[in-house]
Amino acid sequence: MNFSRRNIMTLSAAALATTFPKMASAQAIGFRPSPIYPDPAIQILDPSFAKYRVASSSLEQVATGARWLEGPVWFGDGRYLLVSDIPNNRVMRYDEANESWSVYNANANYANGHARDRQGRLLSCEHLTRRVTRTEYDGSITVLADNYNGKKLNSPNDIVCKSDGSIWFTDPPFGIAGEWEGEKATAELPHSVYRISPDGKLGLVTDELKGPNGLAFSPDEKKLYIVEGRASPFRIIWSYDVGADGVKLSNKTALVTADDNGGLDGFKIDVDGNLWCGWGSNGAAGARPEDLNGVKIFNPAGKAIGFIKLPERCPNLVFGGPKKNRLYMASSHSVYAIYVETRGAV
Repeated sequence: MNFSRRNIMTLSAAALATTFPKMASAQAIGFRPSPIYPDPAIQILDPSFAKYRVASSSLEQVATGARWLEGPVWFGDGRYLLVSDIPNNRVMRYDEANESWSVYNANANYANGHARDRQGRLLSCEHLTRRVTRTEYDGSITVLADNYNGKKLNSPNDIVCKSDGSIWFTDPPFGIAGEWEGEKATAELPHSVYRISPDGKLGLVTDELKGPNGLAFSPDEKKLYIVEGRASPFRIIWSYDVGADGVKLSNKTALVTADDNGGLDGFKIDVDGNLWCGWGSNGAAGARPEDLNGVKIFNPAGKAIGFIKLPERCPNLVFGGPKKNRLYMASSHSVYAIYVETRGAV
């Protein structure tokens, strides 16, 4: 049988497993792209979002076969995406040039979030070892943080590098809550957000949020946004003003409240300051995953302006491609992509 990769991705999971056993697994999800332009999966909730939709770009499934994808990071110098498949304890690699999907790291310490530092090196949040690491150019690993005041970190989750070289990360206990995304253990520290200064010192940013998750800076870095993943009854993105010293936070304000039972997780910022948020059901009674799964876009004032409907829940995403205008969405078992008329801020 002669199939192109594009045709492969339209096969059912069963057909995929039969025809291409090396690519498939029990978690392979069948997907059929829309033959219609504009793609109805890209929904305009406010007229201001129309300029970001590329009318002749449709949603693509570029890879499938994972258990729970998270923490995508783009390497433009190599034209590839790295993304964590946490329960499988591996990091996967999608090569944009040849559209291949392969294992990058088969023993990833149940890594979750990733970013790149100012020198382009890989930063990783590891659940199993409860630490933040940096992969050097020669492949060796440098531990950046694994404890605070002598107590073990919980399970570093998401991470971002600021223009001054400081590294900010969230540390909820999700990876030590059970055996699915790490190893069950007792938390020694409160749910917290930390900052690693350019000289390597670890400092506490805040410990007032329940289950801090995704985080990102506004394009001018004057605001820091943090998801409170265990806020009740709904998850919240909090906005903080960043002080002139680049460290101190103030003016905590609820920017986005997922009052539709949306499962806020990771998010990224575009050059206009819009928040592109991974979305899905939070599991509450009455929540409809088929209506919530995807990416919800909010303007800097917190108003919902657009939605990208996906067949799976989206935990996290990243802007990639040569022009940083291809949105890669790590979505449970699969990676989806769509071209948009904006670029990632970082």
